[in-house]
Amino acid sequence: MSRFRTLAQDILQRQPHRSCWPLSPDDVETLVEGLRALLFPSFFRPTATAEDLAREMEEIHRHLAHLIHRCFCQSETLEPDCPKGKEAEAIADELFASLPYFLDLLLADAQAALEGDPAARSLDEVVLTYPGFYAVTVYRLAHFLFQKEVPLLPRAMTELAHSRTGIDIHPGAQIGREFFIDHGTGVVIGETTFIGDRVKIYQGVTLGAVSFPRDEKGKIVKGLKRHPTIEDDVTIYAGATILGGKTVVGKGSVIGGNVWLVESVPPGSRVLNRPQIEVRS
Repeated sequence: MSRFRTLAQDILQRQPHRSCWPLSPDDVETLVEGLRALLFPSFFRPTATAEDLAREMEEIHRHLAHLIHRCFCQSETLEPDCPKGKEAEAIADELFASLPYFLDLLLADAQAALEGDPAARSLDEVVLTYPGFYAVTVYRLAHFLFQKEVPLLPRAMTELAHSRTGIDIHPGAQIGREFFIDHGTGVVIGETTFIGDRVKIYQGVTLGAVSFPRDEKGKIVKGLKRHPTIEDDVTIYAGATILGGKTVVGKGSVIGGNVWLVESVPPGSRVLNRPQIEVRS
């Protein structure tokens, strides 16, 4: 027992500084699934009345404010007089007031999936089963919290979606309307990516950084634009890799499968990778 106590003390002394009270996976999942149910009650709470939904809104709002406060402060309790507690309440209020806006945005995303995928039979199928739509739903909510400078929670939300779908969208990315990820496994969208309206991407696409500039001490310089800009009406096919903060894919372009792109292309471009294929009998 004594040797394990010594080991335990050593581990505790080596712990890094913690910027917030720990979030459990259950905390994050409860929040995400609760918000999805509030946005689409006809799918996830089909028998709920307005009173039922209002009670659930109150519960999820309280949970959200509590988690935001925990991410601002090293405390598990939400003290009414704590300035950060009041700030957390205000952010939760603003997100809930924006739920109709998020619903309109997500319905446009779902419609883009329905129109862009010949296999899609209905909006029900998109909302309930499409991994890309799930990941985008979580991203849009997390992005709001990221913009409010809530630490940790936005990333925890998008990592939950990542673990479920294989789609990795940083909550700092900026993504326009009618966005559709088809299939989706292996998609990576970096923090400083900008994506315009009506963009469609397929599985295995990476929108990443080509390099990481460092300061005079050799440390990575943060806060720079490292990821590409994808303008409106662009389609990016499976396995394409587009890198660099100065790389711009012009409006209406098509990027073919397995393309490696580290330079800008003008609007209306067709960028194709055509390796030689040999068929032997």
